[in-house]
Amino acid sequence: MSYFKHESAIVDDGAQIGADSRVWHFVHVCPGAVIGKGVSLGQNVFVGNKVTIGDKCKIQNNVSVYDNVHLEEGVFCGPSMVFTNVYNPRSLIERKDEYKDTLVKKGATLGANCTIVCGITIGEFAFVGAGAVVNKDVPAYALMVGVPAKQIGWMSEYGEQLELPLKGEGKALCSHSGQQYTLTGSVLSKLP
Repeated sequence: MSYFKHESAIVDDGAQIGADSRVWHFVHVCPGAVIGKGVSLGQNVFVGNKVTIGDKCKIQNNVSVYDNVHLEEGVFCGPSMVFTNVYNPRSLIERKDEYKDTLVKKGATLGANCTIVCGITIGEFAFVGAGAVVNKDVPAYALMVGVPAKQIGWMSEYGEQLELPLKGEGKALCSHSGQQYTLTGSVLSKLP
């Protein structure tokens, strides 16, 4: 085994877990899960069968990553944040054939206690604030807060807010990394 597994964790036969990953107390990983290298699964995390988790993701305590949720490289899932996979669940109606795909792209941050409603895409390096409820696609680098979540700004890959309008034209520099960004309309791009 090329990863760490706490003795209280359950990793079902068939689950794929990459090298240098850490599976902490009371985690359950289902047999169809595919987990990359250097991933941290905090206490009481659940990972479903039809789930992919990219390299270097950090999933904090009390997060359930249900079927049809896919995390690219470097996604941060804050404590007790929530994914869903059925849009209109009912206990008395079987809806396993109605699971909707949710994609969280590279480097995105999902803050503590936020909720990601199924069937959407969170863009690269987007930042969802604590407690937000996201029910529509999120652009790359967008800073989202509130219920329902609304965009209030832009974030650098380093995780610092950039001084730019929500729409229009502009350029900004991340003071910590020195990376430059340009806004065209409602699309933010990092300059090479």
